[in-house]
Amino acid sequence: MKKTLTFFFLLIFLISFSQESINFENTSFKEVLAKAKREKKLVFMDAYASWCGPCKLMEKNIFTLPAVKAYYNANFINARFDMEVGEGRDIALKYQIRSYPSFLFLNGDGDVVMKNYGYMGEEDFIAIAKEANNPLLVNSNPKELFEKGESDPAFLLNMMRQNAQTDYELAKKVSERYFKVKKDQELTRDDIGLLLYFVKTPGDPNYQVFKDRKPNIVKEMSEDIYNQFDVNIKISKIMENSLDQNSGIINDDYFYQNAIPLVGKAEAETALNRMKIIYYPNVGNFKEYEKAALLYYKNAEDFAPEELLKAAWIFSEHVDNKTSLKKAEEWAEKSVMKSENAENTYILAKIYQKTGKNENAKIYAEISKNLAQQQGKDSSAAIQLLENLK
Repeated sequence: MKKTLTFFFLLIFLISFSQESINFENTSFKEVLAKAKREKKLVFMDAYASWCGPCKLMEKNIFTLPAVKAYYNANFINARFDMEVGEGRDIALKYQIRSYPSFLFLNGDGDVVMKNYGYMGEEDFIAIAKEANNPLLVNSNPKELFEKGESDPAFLLNMMRQNAQTDYELAKKVSERYFKVKKDQELTRDDIGLLLYFVKTPGDPNYQVFKDRKPNIVKEMSEDIYNQFDVNIKISKIMENSLDQNSGIINDDYFYQNAIPLVGKAEAETALNRMKIIYYPNVGNFKEYEKAALLYYKNAEDFAPEELLKAAWIFSEHVDNKTSLKKAEEWAEKSVMKSENAENTYILAKIYQKTGKNENAKIYAEISKNLAQQQGKDSSAAIQLLENLK
């Protein structure tokens, strides 16, 4: 009996030990910050909501992993707050937390060092902790460090990411220093993405980086795409000024007058129509979209089937001109020929219906319905179309 009890208590101990999590403080937010300051560590804060599924999965699957516990317990003062209860509401307001889970790394003054979102696996969760755990940030405000001339690449990269959405001008200044520091190093794919995000005009300091690092950049994208970016950068201000804010119409004459001297007539025409197919659907001007799309996608072989399918879908919803719909047929057919799926067969069926090819429409609506049902997707739109075709 004694051996049985001993085994029972040992089993309970092992189960409870295996489920231990990160050591989260059970005190107020103010006390958490004070402890971080005393111990010269950053705060890791799990900002969660009680109803959030991914939050519960992080708690169950990730916080309990030995490597995660070891790193977070050794390097941070850890805290958890429900953003919809008690002082969690004030924290959510202060740090503009709108999605869960949110993971904040803060210094002892409460300044955000890094912020991340959503469920992530062990490797990524430890990686963000290591990125945040920069000794520079424990006792200093990131903005003050930047103003004093800090040029550590990891610090600059993190600061760019943290401020890109909330303080674009600051993040842009940080990016300029970052790319100066990286002048003799290969740019990563992420670096190139950030560079393109912060280049708006040829007058930006980063535009020279864009030009100087062309061989590096075209390793990650085609030269055609690089050239598209270059054209857009050169004429971005012209694009902005060509839009009449009162009428919502793009002034072609103004655009061509100013863009052609910079990039030539062919590039200007392509850029203008590209601008129109992005802008006009967003403001519900489908007449202008129709005209621009017919010009932009005139040589359909130059475009990916996925892009053509998006245009075909807009035509199927908002265009009635039979000649225009004939072009949309070609775009949708190209996508279907590459690979049939529930979406492209439905769009093709809708276009066939609008052009009076009802038998073809029935065939592809039936295919769309079957594919959707096989894949567990919603087939109601295809079923409704079949009903309309009877």
